[in-house]
Parts: sequence; C-alpha cells; structure tokens
Amino acid sequence: MTDSSTPPAAEAAPTPWWRQASFLVPAALIALYVVWGSTYLAIRVAVAAWPPFLLAGVRFIVAGSLLYGFLRWRGMAAPTRRQWRDCALTGAMLLGMGNGLVCFAEQSVASGLAAVAVASMPLFAAVFGGLYGHWPHRFEWLGLIVGFAGVVLLNLGGGMAGSTLGAFALVVAAASWAFGSAWSKRRDMPAPAMNTAAQMLTAGVLLVVFAFAIGERWPASTPLNANLALAYLVVAGSLVGFSAYLYLLGAVRPALATSYAYVNPPVAVLIGVVFGGETVHGTDLVAMAVILAGVAIITLTRNRGAAITAPAAPSSPAGEPHATPDTGRR
Repeated sequence: MTDSSTPPAAEAAPTPWWRQASFLVPAALIALYVVWGSTYLAIRVAVAAWPPFLLAGVRFIVAGSLLYGFLRWRGMAAPTRRQWRDCALTGAMLLGMGNGLVCFAEQSVASGLAAVAVASMPLFAAVFGGLYGHWPHRFEWLGLIVGFAGVVLLNLGGGMAGSTLGAFALVVAAASWAFGSAWSKRRDMPAPAMNTAAQMLTAGVLLVVFAFAIGERWPASTPLNANLALAYLVVAGSLVGFSAYLYLLGAVRPALATSYAYVNPPVAVLIGVVFGGETVHGTDLVAMAVILAGVAIITLTRNRGAAITAPAAPSSPAGEPHATPDTGRR
C-alpha cells in the first residue's frame, strides 16, 4: 500500500540553455579560435608602448595572481615546494622564453606571421620527444620534413625576410616551448589549473626581473589602446581562453579540443590584415599551408597510433595557458 501522505519526488529542474553542451561546446570553440587567434594582434598593439619582456611579466603576474587566488578560494591545494620549483623552471621555458620572445619578435614582425611561425612548435616537439625515447615514426618524419620546409620558406621570403632577429626569436620561442613541454612531463607538477597559475606567477616574476636587468623600464605613460590590449591579454587570452579549453578537454574528443592549433594561424593572419592593417605576401600564405600540413601529418599520425593523455604543460608561445594533450602540440 502506498502512503498517500508522502509527497511525490520533486522533478529535477531543467538545465538552463546556457549550461547545456549544445551551447557551451560551440561557444568554447569560438572562444579558442577567435580569442587565442586575436592575442597576437593584442601583443602587437601592446608592445608599441610597453617594453616586450616587461609586458609579458606584468601580464602573467596579474593573470597568475587572479587564477591562483580563485583556485585557493575554491579549496585547491597550493603547490609543494618541489612543485613550485618545477613550475618555475617550466614556466621559464614556456612563458619566459616562449611568450617573452614572441613579444620581442612582434616589435618587428607582423602578428599574423608570428602566429604562423609559432604554429611550427609541434615540429620541435616531435624532435625533442626523441630525447626521452619517443623518436618520430615514418609518417612523423614526413611531417617534420614538410613542416620545416614551410618554416624555411616563411623565414626566407615574404614579410619575415626583412626581420632576421624577429624570425630567429620566433623559432627559438617555438623550440623553447616544445622542449619545456617535453621536460615538464617528467616532473612533479600540481593539478593542471594550479600548474598554470603557478607557472604564470613564477614566470611573470622572472620576466620582470629579466626586463629590468636588460634595461627595460616601466613606461612613463602608455596610450589607452596599449593598456586595453594588455587587459585583453590578461582577461580574454589567459583566463577566458584557459577556462574554455579546460571545459573542452572534459567535454569533447582531444582532436576537437586541440583543433585551435590549425585554426589560430589563419585567424591571426585575417585579424592582423583586417584590424591591424598588416600585409601578407603570397609566399607567407604558402608557407602557412605547408607548416600546417606538416603539423597535421604529425598530429593525425599520433592520434591514430596512441591513446591521448593530458600532460602538465599548460601554455603556448603566445602565452595562452592551456594543458595540451600528447599530440605533439600549443
């Protein structure tokens, strides 16, 4: 017999439309494609008034402090002393040399071309993987040959030809990011979100110290557009983009979550041309296609041949904090 006095179970409230995957997944992808693609132009605008390494340092100290404070408020454990050390060393390679050199290069290189050069990072990652026993397979070697041919083409012709130092800085930035990513996988790192916060904080301090050591000084005055660009890098590039990427890692296949690797360069080129008045030569477009073809060969080969896991490395040379699955990519 049923007790008629027992109230019926309450029905679960429907999930609001803005919290449903059918809305969040496309929104997060658009955020990654557009926001991370646009950060290169934001850097170009900011370095017109801010010294490059000081710009990167201020950005990461502010973004890292906000993220670290939020995570601690939510109850996440602070990194151990050893984890702080490993985060500092990794951050020095990923954010310090990676993003710092991108900011330096964009003083003389168009933002779109900087994004194309940075897209070569998975090529270096495939090479550095050999240091830890993961040498490229046959098709990965093909991708390396194709991709590095694109890098050579990008540096010899078109818009990069007149900026040897900027081109060299971008290649070193991509290589440093790749080595730091491979190195960090064997280290004691905190959870991905806290890892990102700790790397931003430590790298930001190192960047500021380095900036003052080489003679950079706090600008006496900066125009509004440069300060807005810096704020955009902190809020949109570092915090919004990071949140969108972490959501995608848990909601969709890694291949889709990392598809920004192919979309960001053409988006950055388009944004630079439309909003930054930059010029792109035909040789640059051909080089971009060749680089992305090499990256695609490496990434698709690894996706097919191995299960994908998420390592601790949380950033790309442009400085957008994210944890990259082991596809060679960031």
